[in-house]
Amino acid sequence: MAHGHPHPNDGHPPGSREGGPTDGRWLLAALTLILAFMAGEVIVGIIASSLALITDAGHMLTDAAAIALAIVAARLARRPARGSYTFGLRRVEILAAQANGLTLWLLAVWFTVEGVRRLADPPDVEGGWVVATAGAGIVVNLVATWLIARADRSSLNVEGAFQHILNDLFAFIATGAAGLVILFTGWTRADAVAALVVAALMLKGGWGLLRESWRIFLEAAPRGVDVAAIDQDLHHVDGVVEIHDLHVWEVTSGFPALSAHILVDTHHDCHDRRQRITALLEERHGITHTTLQVEHPATPPLFSPEDVRAGPDPETRP
Repeated sequence: MAHGHPHPNDGHPPGSREGGPTDGRWLLAALTLILAFMAGEVIVGIIASSLALITDAGHMLTDAAAIALAIVAARLARRPARGSYTFGLRRVEILAAQANGLTLWLLAVWFTVEGVRRLADPPDVEGGWVVATAGAGIVVNLVATWLIARADRSSLNVEGAFQHILNDLFAFIATGAAGLVILFTGWTRADAVAALVVAALMLKGGWGLLRESWRIFLEAAPRGVDVAAIDQDLHHVDGVVEIHDLHVWEVTSGFPALSAHILVDTHHDCHDRRQRITALLEERHGITHTTLQVEHPATPPLFSPEDVRAGPDPETRP
């Protein structure tokens, strides 16, 4: 007999995490701040002929996109499941994370090519403009980081945006350092070097998003969940004699799920063992969305149909 773990039919299965309207307000505030500063940075970068500032603005554009997609994904994820979308649209945030990761990589490639070109033929760069804008960028990113830190960082999109803005802090530090070098030494190639540093940070951030989203799409076990330990814990439950088809995956970030076929001996009640296993998975491993098929081992019949048709063995007749 199959036994499934019951879930309330409200469109929000246990194990998932909701950001809610409050998180949306924090994200929207950070998005507004970043967009306003990004526009100013592009203008100053063009005036100062600073590739580093323009690369920083490009990086901030990906941050803004990450935050915007996180807001949209959170709203879509709150919609109840319907029709053939039995989990709702919870993986929209994972699609958004992949898009953000790919965008980071594409921008990094372009900035790397442009940075190498400017190393060979550096243009004139206004170091004073670069230093002033970089200082303002550090302040803006600190505020944006604080705003996003107050939201639910269990979302892959929100965490990705958070990590991007931290990378921006390092990028602005590199840009400011390049501006100081240009201001005091006149070595304009420092701007291109700073741009290459920003490109490296983009590659790192993009790889993190792509790696985590690939893990979810390939239905790997969530990070921090030890499948071998789960299997061992289940085998230690009284009455469990065998476990088949143990699967642990992540529907979306912060929403682990598990399914298993479990055989228990005839001295224990299947329903009671299912409740015990469900509680164990929640308490020890933080998994609340479970589907368990718990039953007794099939008992072989005393006589097979072939034995009945053949009749008694002649050698055993009296």
